[in-house]
Amino acid sequence: MRKVIYYFLFILITTNCANAQLMQGKQQFSKADTLRGTLTPLRSCYDINYYHLDVKVDIQNEFISGSNEFKFTATQNFKKLQFDLFSNLKVEKVIYNGNSLPFKREFNAVFITFPQEITKGSKDSFTVFYAGNPVIAKNPPWDGGFIFSKDRSGNPWVSVACQGFGASSWWPNKDHQSDEVDSILISISVPKGLQEISNGKLRSIKEQADGYTQYNWFVNNPINNYNVTLYIGKYAHWTDQYDGEKGKPELDYWALKEDSTRARPHWDADVKPMLKSFEHWFGPYPFYEDGYKLVQAPHLGMEHQSAVAYGNNFKMGYQGNDLSGSGWGLKFDFITIHESGHEWFGNNITTKDIADMWVHEAFTNYSETLFTESTSGKEAGSAYVIGIRKNIKNDKPIIGIYGVNQEGSGDMYYKGANLVHMIRQLINNDEKFRNILRGLNKTFYHSTVTTQQIEGYIIKESGLKLNKVFDQYLRHTNIPTLEYRVNNGVLKYRWIADVKDFDMPIKVTLKPGSFSFITPSANWKTTTIDKSISGKSFKTDPNFYINIKSAN
Repeated sequence: MRKVIYYFLFILITTNCANAQLMQGKQQFSKADTLRGTLTPLRSCYDINYYHLDVKVDIQNEFISGSNEFKFTATQNFKKLQFDLFSNLKVEKVIYNGNSLPFKREFNAVFITFPQEITKGSKDSFTVFYAGNPVIAKNPPWDGGFIFSKDRSGNPWVSVACQGFGASSWWPNKDHQSDEVDSILISISVPKGLQEISNGKLRSIKEQADGYTQYNWFVNNPINNYNVTLYIGKYAHWTDQYDGEKGKPELDYWALKEDSTRARPHWDADVKPMLKSFEHWFGPYPFYEDGYKLVQAPHLGMEHQSAVAYGNNFKMGYQGNDLSGSGWGLKFDFITIHESGHEWFGNNITTKDIADMWVHEAFTNYSETLFTESTSGKEAGSAYVIGIRKNIKNDKPIIGIYGVNQEGSGDMYYKGANLVHMIRQLINNDEKFRNILRGLNKTFYHSTVTTQQIEGYIIKESGLKLNKVFDQYLRHTNIPTLEYRVNNGVLKYRWIADVKDFDMPIKVTLKPGSFSFITPSANWKTTTIDKSISGKSFKTDPNFYINIKSAN
């Protein structure tokens, strides 16, 4: 967890956010946005160690009630701290050492004051009791909140998805990505006759006197708040094992009873080959102790750690469509592959600020390419990643605005994947590239990171000067344009880009049938080219996502 010691840093952060806002000219941000998105001293003063989330779900009334215990370590001396809970949910009381603490609410932030100073390094705890009707998602998982629905047989089918929207939309917590809890006990009580699935391993099932059944799940590994989830319904359950790099993690499958005969062969086709591919490229599955679960959900899908949400209706591709238009996107179930890829990028490596969400989505989107390559060959993988470019909008920068819970452009998926693919071309050594992907997951294992840390690691391990490449593709809207002239065996070329002195190498046709590296800059350069190549037949390697413009 990053420490913010002095209050002036908080002012500096919010000022920078305002400046970023003015530069982009896109959106105004409120104090509520800052309270939600900024790691202020009232948040950085404590490091979360453990939660015990205990929630009862009244499905009929779409009502939740319960408590969350916060165990923490003080990172500095303090008497006051902030936790988060949406204002439509009532804080009934906050208990500390058997007594109620005073609290004050401001938007979705809650401030509590302790009776004495909490000293740096000390470990302490408090418990928040709450209740209310949670926000209902209108279009999950893109629009966050609870989902109260029914399966085809009319049975209750309930879940929640809240990335970006906020885990504090349904349970009290320190709702900032920079601080992942070390472990959590998730206790969910549901009406008798229904099953409940959450992250981690099932510890116990307890029948309650009020006609409810409590399911207790324990997560051994650090987990981000937005990944904590629940699934309620009438499920069929079966298990398997995977022979992985670090052992044999348990595989758990949970499909609605009415869909289990479809689910078994469909999931079997992808899950083990997917794990084999991703362990090869990214390193060992990051959550062996918690196992891997695939759970049918009443929404399209989410990367809920060790309990991946699946809602693709057992179709190949993305709801039966090929996002790449190459044909290769119909060779696998998009949701199974993509959401599971997040176990490495998003869940193992998590960004401190959602503005850097491209780290999650670019590498995970590229995991689809790597899976395609693992099963169908390198040319198939390249065709897939080149094909998804048709979905790129180039509408705004991929990196969002810091400190206000604001993500960047949705291009973080397809444009981000193509950035990773280009970096692979620039490294020009697939084994070195693979070791960098594995090294990222080892170096930042179970960590929260910044864009700068990811960029710095790739630059150092590749030995390439990629700073300007990252700047152009992450911090600007446009992609660079290679302007060229071909005349009588001479190629003249330069970059047109937003980044000053942009100088990314690129492969072009200097002779028929092959590509060779050149290194353009902002100024015109020349090199010899085979005289058989004209301005019309001159090409760039399609693995590079750029514009090309003839100046002839």
